Amino acid sequence: MGRGVAGLADWVMRLPSTLFLIVGLAGAGKTTRARELEKARRALRFSPDEWMIPLFGESDADRKRDLLEGLLINAGLCALAVGADVVLDFGLWGRDERSALRSLGVFVGADVEVVYLPVDQATQRQRVQERFLARPGRAFPITDSDLAQWRAQFEEPTARELTGAPLPDRPADASSWAE
Repeated sequence: MGRGVAGLADWVMRLPSTLFLIVGLAGAGKTTRARELEKARRALRFSPDEWMIPLFGESDADRKRDLLEGLLINAGLCALAVGADVVLDFGLWGRDERSALRSLGVFVGADVEVVYLPVDQATQRQRVQERFLARPGRAFPITDSDLAQWRAQFEEPTARELTGAPLPDRPADASSWAE
């Protein structure tokens, strides 16, 4: 019986880790879903919003958000490479950004799941207002103008992205998706 259990343990250890890419606009419920995955999968969850105010006092702080996101992605890739599941609660509004992260996840041997949480405008505004009022000093102020601008910038995931279809061709100005 011990050999069977050991064989099962070896099989379980070979299962690939999973990178969960949480996609959606502010107020879509991304962090709630990310926390559910974190708990259900015993995954590492990275959310730049939870780091920015404690570290820098604001949401972008002289472009430090890009640096922070890069460091969190690097930590996530290291965790994936050793078999841990990772949840990136970043919003991931751009298709190229999602494709690059999908490529990096596959490169380290992980499965990748794109989790999209759509939200209508009225629900989004209500959730954003409630969050700001419920968590003073821990939530960013967001205006109606911000919401409209972000909605215009957002690239909704395609059905192919959501079903794990092969990556599109890399951008013409890059030698690879990782670049």
